[in-house]
Amino acid sequence: MHIGFLTSEFPNPKLSRSGGIGTSILNLAKGLVALGHRVSVIVYGQSGDGKFEQEGISVHTIRNPKVKGISRYLTQRKIEKLLNKLVAREALDLVEASDWTGITSGIKPECPVVVRLHGSDTYFCHLDQRPVKPINRKREKKALENADAVVSVSAYTAQVTKELFGLGRPISIIPNGLDVDNFEPSETVPEVGKVLYFGTLIRKKGMLELPSIFNALVEQNPNVSLELVGKDSADVLTKKPSTWELMQPLFSDKALPKVTYSGAVRYSEMRRKIDEAEVCVFPTFAEALPVSWIEAMAMEKAIVASNIGWADEVLENRSQGFLVHPTAHVEFAGKINDLLLDPELRKTIGKQARKRVIDHFASEVVAKKNEAFYLGLIR
Repeated sequence: MHIGFLTSEFPNPKLSRSGGIGTSILNLAKGLVALGHRVSVIVYGQSGDGKFEQEGISVHTIRNPKVKGISRYLTQRKIEKLLNKLVAREALDLVEASDWTGITSGIKPECPVVVRLHGSDTYFCHLDQRPVKPINRKREKKALENADAVVSVSAYTAQVTKELFGLGRPISIIPNGLDVDNFEPSETVPEVGKVLYFGTLIRKKGMLELPSIFNALVEQNPNVSLELVGKDSADVLTKKPSTWELMQPLFSDKALPKVTYSGAVRYSEMRRKIDEAEVCVFPTFAEALPVSWIEAMAMEKAIVASNIGWADEVLENRSQGFLVHPTAHVEFAGKINDLLLDPELRKTIGKQARKRVIDHFASEVVAKKNEAFYLGLIR
């Protein structure tokens, strides 16, 4: 097969910054290539048009035309033209896109279209309990209705999306995958008492709860530190340009000196950051199926994470990590401290977490599920 992925993000130094969706596409693409399939990734919203090869994957970049009022329309026409060229000249069998803002709502290529639910704007606004832009909801609904097939990274996201858009169609469930070999546990001795959060600094990821959690942790254990890794972002409710600036006053006088914000790092450097930590934390309110959790688990790190919705599809509470509601600050801190004070507990949970990743989220496992799904659609 020749599979295409249409996306606005993909992890490569030549491209704009990438997040969890880009990482999940890379992992799946590599898994499909290993199975003998051809993969093309079309990345729009870039600085120029071009093409390059990456680990056996053909990456096409698209520069969005900038014309007031019709930029999105012109971008969609440009994408459709490239897809049809790949269909005609390189036998592209199908193209997959994410549900975010419904980019495929105005694209009808000469091949089947798959929409994968990583979490639409409508979905995340629902979880954030804030209104969605009507135009985004309209586009996302149209993209889902027009798709030849829909697949979701979690059952929770599929169910919520069905309810939000009134969808009656079936949705297949295939989780995000991970190149487990790139996230093997190492012999590096972590820094004593070090807690790590990695991901975007944004309200929906629980960043305005994390200071209160860490304040409680410092009261329980003064020999701790917290490192934050990830790009800063504007806050949607206060309209402030920096979530990190909103976070700082929320830390206590005891806690703030123990906090380090390292900003965004290259994907290739993330493993070292995980290595250095004893515990990873993810107090998020809104996810579909978080790759960051799986990365930490693959490296045998014990994690304390949100217990909302999708969480029990990632790990089993108490045996592969701890799940706590982000607003239960003292309880959340207590679970972190339990892990910090008990090396054997961290080791046991870490090993069970990695086994969970190998069995359910390894690229080769997930790639085979996607292979069967794509073949079924083509036939």
